[in-house]
Amino acid sequence: MQVQYTISPPDGIRATIDLPASKSMSNRALILNTLSLSSYPIKNLADCEDTQVLIDAFNSNSNVFDVKAAGTAMRFLTAFLAGMEGEWIIKGSKRMHERPIHPLVETLVALGAKIDYLEKEGFPPLKIQGRKLKGGEVYLAGNISSQFISALLMVAPLMEKGLIMHIEKEIVSKPYINLTISMMEQSGVHAKWKNNDITIQPQTYKPIQHVVEADWTAASYWYEMVSLLPGSEMHLKGLKKTSLQGDSNVTSLFTDLGVSTEFVEDGIVIRNTKRKAKKFFHDFVNEPDLAQTFAATCCFLGVPFLFSGIQSLKIKETDRVQALINELEKLGFVLKENEIGMLEWDGTRCPVEGEPAIDTYDDHRMAMSLAPGAIALGSLRMNDPHVVSKSYPNFWRDIENVGFKIKRN
Repeated sequence: MQVQYTISPPDGIRATIDLPASKSMSNRALILNTLSLSSYPIKNLADCEDTQVLIDAFNSNSNVFDVKAAGTAMRFLTAFLAGMEGEWIIKGSKRMHERPIHPLVETLVALGAKIDYLEKEGFPPLKIQGRKLKGGEVYLAGNISSQFISALLMVAPLMEKGLIMHIEKEIVSKPYINLTISMMEQSGVHAKWKNNDITIQPQTYKPIQHVVEADWTAASYWYEMVSLLPGSEMHLKGLKKTSLQGDSNVTSLFTDLGVSTEFVEDGIVIRNTKRKAKKFFHDFVNEPDLAQTFAATCCFLGVPFLFSGIQSLKIKETDRVQALINELEKLGFVLKENEIGMLEWDGTRCPVEGEPAIDTYDDHRMAMSLAPGAIALGSLRMNDPHVVSKSYPNFWRDIENVGFKIKRN
């Protein structure tokens, strides 16, 4: 039976929230911890589905791994298992089997891997005959998913010849590649990145104590709430000014949508400033996971927008661009995808039929980016709200604690 929530807004928000740990950092730390044969526990590891599937894989005695809907785990484990002796099978959810993985698989095969597609060519599930990879020189498109690049970089030091990667076309989500390289450097492995070429010589990881930061992407939903609610103020704990996460750029992006950021000893304090841009323009090539938050915020504030650099959103948990168009239209906002990688709202509205219920498409970010809309609309109905467990399991509990009311149907 489908679960539905009816969300009603608080009168104001003044509260303190412990944000979840970064899923991106947690999943990289798990791979690096394993590659370095570390006995150190990872501090502040994310408590979410995407990280749990990696933990389960590393603790499993089986050679069959089900990553469910976790794209990061699928990409990272594919590269990891390709270099580990043994025969492995890696599979996922129905949607995961629709998400292309051939750029990563073909690159790994060129580096000496043996990988077969078990169903549709170019897509999971995969059968991997793990062995030591030769390494060498490869070319990889940078405009599809940075996770392919990060997956290869982390296993590169273990290859016989190391890796020289030439990245072609525009690089999307560049900060995530920087995050990977920074965490590898902390673990004693050096990478040379010059222009669009990354070189990693054969090296040995050293065991270190990884400490995971709080998640800046999760913070973006609180920025949205503060933006929509005059007089509101939030203390978000665990965030750092000198963060490895690209989505920390949310601090500057939200200034035009009425939110100021003050860094304090244990995190940040964000406040509504009532500032509102006449139109919002941004290239999200470096922060694609923030695009849904900003599309929703702009619509609910009545700020027309033009986004570019969001081509990678089409191969996420769902086609996030089309999902935004569909669901925001239910709420009266007419968005247009004029070309791939672009999304625009020029202020056009349409009639709202009845009491619409938002669909979440098995996508945690659809749920969390649209939930604050209850503030602007008075209430919001949402189907399958449980999808937040992918990255922020306590999201509904946290928003109830600051005054939102949730009727569970």
